[in-house]
Amino acid sequence: MKKMAQIKLEKNILEANEDIAGKLKEQFKKNKIKVINMISSPGSGKTTILEHSLPKIVQKFNVAVIEGDILTSRDADRIAKLNVPAVQIETGGSCHLDARMVGKALEKLDLSRLDLIIIENVGNLVCPASFDLGEDAKVVVVSIAEGSDKPAKYPEIFNRAKACILNKMDLLPYSNFSRDEFYKDIKHVNPELKVFEVSALKETGLDGWLEWLEGLMADGGQEN
Repeated sequence: MKKMAQIKLEKNILEANEDIAGKLKEQFKKNKIKVINMISSPGSGKTTILEHSLPKIVQKFNVAVIEGDILTSRDADRIAKLNVPAVQIETGGSCHLDARMVGKALEKLDLSRLDLIIIENVGNLVCPASFDLGEDAKVVVVSIAEGSDKPAKYPEIFNRAKACILNKMDLLPYSNFSRDEFYKDIKHVNPELKVFEVSALKETGLDGWLEWLEGLMADGGQEN
């Protein structure tokens, strides 16, 4: 009986989130804003990828970043140094962002001036996958240092994502990461997933990811 109550509670939470996310989608559509939801485990390099991508992105689009962390504003501070509007959400313990939190963060942004919002979710490959934030696409970020088994161990996020950034490629010679295993699991979980191999610190491989993003900006569709 206890387990049934827990399942019902989780269902109610997700349904409430979907309702708010639907309103966010309409808000983004009205303002002609594209939204990316970046999801990864801690330490994969999401913020570093943004630090090295944003100087190129801002040459073509007006962009803002919403940062999600359990505590501290360190990631938002790093983005703000690039003269990009950044809003920090401190979840206070929650392992993911939800649509309500994002809605609150939007109150601090001038949506009429934006083309793109990038949401950097809390470091976690599980919970964030289930929560729609009104985004056009989820982008999953993993790194060489984490091992090649992530698509098999966390299939939901790889199934829901439209793109995957495989970061820290410069570490490949010093790891036991198996490209064959990684891509075999990707093909099994989501054969349509676009994968971009990058080394953010060395700024290699970023062009493919940025071209994909530009293509998304030109696409009139939105994620269901």
